Amino acid sequence: MEWLEVKIHTESEGVEALSALLMELGAGAVQIEDSAEMKTFLERDERNWDYVDEELLNIKEDYVFIQLYLTHDKDGYDLLNRIQYGLGELKKLELGINMGSLKLEYKIRNEEEWIDNWKKYYRPLEIGNKIVIKPEWEEYENTDGKVVFNINPGHLFGTGLHQTTQLCLEHLENQVDNETTLLDIGCGSGILSCVSLMLGAKSAFALDLEPGCIRVVGENAQLNDINMDKLAVKSGNALLDKALIKEISENKYSIIVANIVADIIIALLPLVKKSLDENGVFISSGIIKDRVEDVHKALSESGFAIIDTTYKDEWVSVVSRLN
Repeated sequence: MEWLEVKIHTESEGVEALSALLMELGAGAVQIEDSAEMKTFLERDERNWDYVDEELLNIKEDYVFIQLYLTHDKDGYDLLNRIQYGLGELKKLELGINMGSLKLEYKIRNEEEWIDNWKKYYRPLEIGNKIVIKPEWEEYENTDGKVVFNINPGHLFGTGLHQTTQLCLEHLENQVDNETTLLDIGCGSGILSCVSLMLGAKSAFALDLEPGCIRVVGENAQLNDINMDKLAVKSGNALLDKALIKEISENKYSIIVANIVADIIIALLPLVKKSLDENGVFISSGIIKDRVEDVHKALSESGFAIIDTTYKDEWVSVVSRLN
């Protein structure tokens, strides 16, 4: 199967606005590549060198870009055209931040080529005290009884390396118990939902804009022997799809997690407030440092109390509960 690999060049401070634009256009999951973040990740602890290929230890040029994959058909090219138009409009706005060139590049890739390229770089990654994200083809000697999540992200979704995912996993490690009912908005490859079930959660509802999430999450669940009776996966827009919003709102969740961007998190608050259990927690991530006060303000105005704000490099996760 063939895909359109799309790469949009930007700067670190432009990632938030660009990600929000892509999500509004219906692009679904995106992958952020920032050389500065990789360097920081490696410099923070030499043990991190075990988790990446040697090629990544020799980063010379600075770069920031957002990468995504579209179907190689009429729908994919239609979305590509909308993205190109949206970038043109974004360039006209005076946002007061450095958006970079916003240059768009794309190429046609087949799925096997993408997967082989992905395999070159990633190694098992230990997160928190008891979670390991492990590419399915790698070996990991689990001598400490850790929860080892085997992943095959397919062509569309993340690897667990990004700071925002790590922040969410660290919170979930401390919050999940055998009574947990989880709603995962922007689930991507299903890491957060699947790991929660492996930590003992009762159920998980995973949701993403990108239709491909259903197949990829299912494959990752199967890799980890997860009971599919406990995992529901759907594709849709939790802001605009009335039927989906109704379905979500018919239940209460003890944990809602949204690893997206600040603007979408803020827009989701009415749905989160309606769907969160009385004693539940809302874990929001994908927030850059410059936007954390906006998220704090929106949460407070919506009746949430902030119980934890955690930083990892330039990224922030906020945990809150209803007052």
